[in-house]
Amino acid sequence: MQISRSPNTVHTKLPAWTLTCAAVVALVGCGSADDLDNNAGGGGTTEDINTLPAAVRGNVQVKTYDGTSDDLLTAGLGKTGLSGVAPTFDVATAPTAAELRKSAIYNNYRGLIDSTASGGFGTIYGPNVDINGVATAGEGKIAGSEYIAWADDGSGRQNVTLMVQVPASFDPTKACIVTATSSGSRGIYGAIATAGEWGLKHGCAVAYTDKGTGNGIHDVASDLVLLRDGTPSTAAAAGIESQFSLPDSAAALTAFNVATPNRVGYKHAHSQQNPEKDWGRNTLDAVRLAFYVLNERYGTASTTLPGKRVRVIKPTNTIVIASSVSNGGGAALAAAEQDVEGLIDGVAVTEPNAQPGSNTGLAIQQGAAAVVATHSKPLIDYFTYANIYQPCAALSAAAGGGTAVAAAFWPAVFTTFATNRCTALTTRGLITGADLAAQSADALAKLHAYGWQSEQDFFQQSHYRFATNSIVYTYVNSYGRFSVADNVCGFSLANTSALGDVTAQVPASQVTLFGGGNGVPPTTGVNIVYNDSVGGAKLDFLGVSPTSTTADFALDGALCMRSLVTGKDAVTGTALTAASALRAQSDRVIAGIAEVQLTARLGGKPTVIVAGRSDTLLPINHTARAYFGKNQLVDSSGAGEVRYYEVTNAQHFDSFIGFGAFLGYDTRIVPLHPYLFRALDLVYARLQNGTALPASQVIRTVPRGGVSGAAPALTLANVPAIATAPLAGDQISLSGTTLKVPD
Repeated sequence: MQISRSPNTVHTKLPAWTLTCAAVVALVGCGSADDLDNNAGGGGTTEDINTLPAAVRGNVQVKTYDGTSDDLLTAGLGKTGLSGVAPTFDVATAPTAAELRKSAIYNNYRGLIDSTASGGFGTIYGPNVDINGVATAGEGKIAGSEYIAWADDGSGRQNVTLMVQVPASFDPTKACIVTATSSGSRGIYGAIATAGEWGLKHGCAVAYTDKGTGNGIHDVASDLVLLRDGTPSTAAAAGIESQFSLPDSAAALTAFNVATPNRVGYKHAHSQQNPEKDWGRNTLDAVRLAFYVLNERYGTASTTLPGKRVRVIKPTNTIVIASSVSNGGGAALAAAEQDVEGLIDGVAVTEPNAQPGSNTGLAIQQGAAAVVATHSKPLIDYFTYANIYQPCAALSAAAGGGTAVAAAFWPAVFTTFATNRCTALTTRGLITGADLAAQSADALAKLHAYGWQSEQDFFQQSHYRFATNSIVYTYVNSYGRFSVADNVCGFSLANTSALGDVTAQVPASQVTLFGGGNGVPPTTGVNIVYNDSVGGAKLDFLGVSPTSTTADFALDGALCMRSLVTGKDAVTGTALTAASALRAQSDRVIAGIAEVQLTARLGGKPTVIVAGRSDTLLPINHTARAYFGKNQLVDSSGAGEVRYYEVTNAQHFDSFIGFGAFLGYDTRIVPLHPYLFRALDLVYARLQNGTALPASQVIRTVPRGGVSGAAPALTLANVPAIATAPLAGDQISLSGTTLKVPD
């Protein structure tokens, strides 16, 4: 029976079957087995034998959770535990794998949402809120089985973690799979609170991957690495079971440690594989693993090959939605673009890192304003640009510089350093202005001209402190496939003292990285160090540039990073010469950037893309707007099934809202998280029932207001629904080649 997969028809199911654990002899996964054996081969039979995906190396480990003492969604913490204090370890210096898992779920959950009650946790969203949006008195724990495997080429150098969670409520007659690729550079539980929660609550299997990033650290001095479950080992002992070991030779690492002691390598930055180019493939591998484990549980016994299973859960009778947020959202889009097997039916993502590639045919216009001057730049292009101008722009009146809120998280000495940055930029002719007010205003104007919007002004300061430099360091190294020993542009990774000096790693902190780290230093004690600082290596924020001889947030290093991305001298604008050492490095970075650009061709898959208008990390003119606009121009076969919803007063870091007075987000910003669930609801209804997707639109939210740190509680009035029939003044549309977005 051939099942139609046209987006204009309901996703029809094959005839239902009835299977229970008791009905299938030796059904792996219904109990608490430790491993699924490699289920190789179906030769010599006409049956559709279930086989392990080719990308998987080794056995698939499985554990079953009862939903009371431990569970898939909250690691036994429930809603109350997730909103409370962090779980501790029985032995602080030697956490168990189970303790690290609980810590990872706790920290990743809270890292992606506002976990405060006034911010909506427990009432509008959270584990205890059911699929109809009703807050229950329960804790939201979900029983089921969790399967984990490596995706690798056999070398142990990739070791991409794949995980599939199958809730006890999974119904094989209504099979569904949701992808939850990690956001940022987080580990395998990095999307547990977003797409993971929606999928588990809806009885779907959830297919996760850490996409080759995660908390893979290699301490060169001690040879410490982490295993897949987060427990420590040495690279020598772990071999190919290390989550990440530096690929450099032992001799090279010894020399590196002698020259620059106490440095570490991180997987995303230093794997020398540019993992981002494979994020779509990794996501598809997770889906393939999900089909495998489901058929090991529910497939019928082979009549020709003893011990083997015949596949009964297939793409033709299973709804598969690619989802996640941020980098995970970009990975979902990449997977949908690359899906040639018909594995994915629809896509629902928020704030995606969507790099649309060449997009010169598109213009973007908001309201009656002029057409956006600069859009669709690669991620590392606009990040290295921000890394130059953001700290100076943050001092401008429009960006809130000098306010009481800013002073709460922006130490006074940072204002001195940012002032030095403004002075150094002026000296080099990169900005103009007779005084600090004029200089900082000019720096902000440059950001506006490069694609940022006035709605994002207030957030420039906090983003520079907490995000920009780490993204620049990680992605330049990743795209260029640089060795940890290259110290690109004078930067490396190490622990630092209160004075910013390099110190030895702290073993007690290292063993917590799997649970508490985010995969992108600064994290859990590991910081970015500017080795070229005058007087010796310093924490990058304390770095003194050789050119200015002032503490200007290491401007020389920032300009160097910019040059590697553009292939031009960041000050003069002249092309790097072939004889320049920077030219060779730049060529590598530019080649890596080209490998990760997307096509925006989704092949007719019903797709919902949601973004916050105030997103300062991934500004929408370079990401969501640009990707959607390109899709409408180039994807003639399926552009009619793609929707873009732009949410006012929403930005990238929902977790920042919960910091209240510390950042001042709570009075200004509403969470984007509820709109991911609404997007998933819409795509699921489209696939299951044929319900049309609402038109692309601006969603007008209402900030909570009040006093920062004591904003009124979030209500549904603050986060209104996606309109089924949006007003004409709210509709986003393509007019000719111009994407028109209402004010």
